[in-house]
Amino acid sequence: MLQVNVRSTFNTEAHREEGVSQRRELIIRTEFKEGMVFTEKNYNELSGQIIDACIEVHKELGPGLMESVYEVCLISVLKKKNLKVQQQVSLPVVFKGEKLKKDFIIDILVEDKIILELKSLEAILPVHEAQVVTYLKLSDKKLGLLINFNVPLLVQGIKRKINGNLNTV
Repeated sequence: MLQVNVRSTFNTEAHREEGVSQRRELIIRTEFKEGMVFTEKNYNELSGQIIDACIEVHKELGPGLMESVYEVCLISVLKKKNLKVQQQVSLPVVFKGEKLKKDFIIDILVEDKIILELKSLEAILPVHEAQVVTYLKLSDKKLGLLINFNVPLLVQGIKRKINGNLNTV
């Protein structure tokens, strides 16, 4: 665990609130290192940071925009949290051992561990959940988040999908 202590003096109430917010962000955070073995605790912590970032974007933009707008804003917030982020990641389609000239596209991959599939829809359908499960299986990833930004409260638009056991390699 990486612990950071923040000490500041505040001139105004606004600075004090900003400092408290920054302190919450910095107090205790696991440092995700390439090649480290991820446990369920690590997945939960990382997915918590991702969900916090999604809520931040949703609070700022609200519902009703195109998926691509939420994607670029979310990537910006995740990078500011010093997370490794890849967008529009190609996942090859292999049929009967043959790689075809077609790829699935993962919206966002965080820390090479968690798949994010973003939506801005009136409702999430079972096919959208199946899409995330398929991406998890084909990429051999353990955790995926399906996030629909077109909801009044973002927590209503988050679906978590697990491929196997989060504590196995």
